[in-house]
Amino acid sequence: MAKFRDIQFRLEYLFLRIVVALVRSMGLRRSVEFSARSWRFFAPIVAKKRHNRALANLAVAFPEMSDGERQRIALAHWENLGRVMAETMQLDRILREPDRVQVDDSYIFERYINKFGPIVGVSLHMGNWELAIWPMTLGGKKPAAVYRSVNNPYVDQYLRAQRANMYPGGLFGRGKVAGDHGDNQRTARLITDFVRRGGQLGMVCDLYDRTGIPVPFFGQDARTQAIGAMIARRVGARVWMARCVRVGSESRFCITLKELRVPRSANQSADVREMMVQMQIQFEEWIRQNPEQWMWSNRRWS
Repeated sequence: MAKFRDIQFRLEYLFLRIVVALVRSMGLRRSVEFSARSWRFFAPIVAKKRHNRALANLAVAFPEMSDGERQRIALAHWENLGRVMAETMQLDRILREPDRVQVDDSYIFERYINKFGPIVGVSLHMGNWELAIWPMTLGGKKPAAVYRSVNNPYVDQYLRAQRANMYPGGLFGRGKVAGDHGDNQRTARLITDFVRRGGQLGMVCDLYDRTGIPVPFFGQDARTQAIGAMIARRVGARVWMARCVRVGSESRFCITLKELRVPRSANQSADVREMMVQMQIQFEEWIRQNPEQWMWSNRRWS
């Protein structure tokens, strides 16, 4: 059984490498446009359940919108995800051209460039969210990130290797496959220790988490991962919020950074919740500005 499983993993890995080779052979612009058109057309059909979820989420967030407008945003969101899929296989090409990724208001970046210290960076699934960490790497630091491990160890190792330049501090896996920092990645201890030692840690905090803290999001409580806020409050780290917005339809992006105040009252639980509330308020504001670029097909409310 184990041998059969290993053969299956190897075949999946081989298929991935073939797909990556085909995508890269098309070049960045052509492959991204082809993927965008394909996802826009096929995703609502092939992933009908997720498309319906996107429409339902849009109805929660924008009850005043017409069905036609929600459908337009849902299709545009699939188009953006198609672009992200092709870009994920060519991140090295994007980063080789510095003008493709710009930092919007660089005040925070320039102020702390030589004294970053421990930072918890939180972002949301907007634009090409993987690039949201790039300002820290560009500043000469070695940020790490929390990611969802892939069950296939060959695919998981390949995906982590492709992101080595973006996350020189490594990746902390959340699934069954270990990341770069040890075996038991499902606890907060390793992440906390990394930040406490002065590290910069990136994570996305806009997904439903059944063990998370219920905080308002578009008028309804949404259980949200609180580990980032808890770590920052516990070890005295700064919290940077980042969004990566696609500029136009090409692989060009603008990153916005904002510092989230970390309250330190006598009530730690209240402080963490306050951070989570303010974090979701900012996310909601960003989503309202660019609704087509957020991942509406993800689960957000219970």
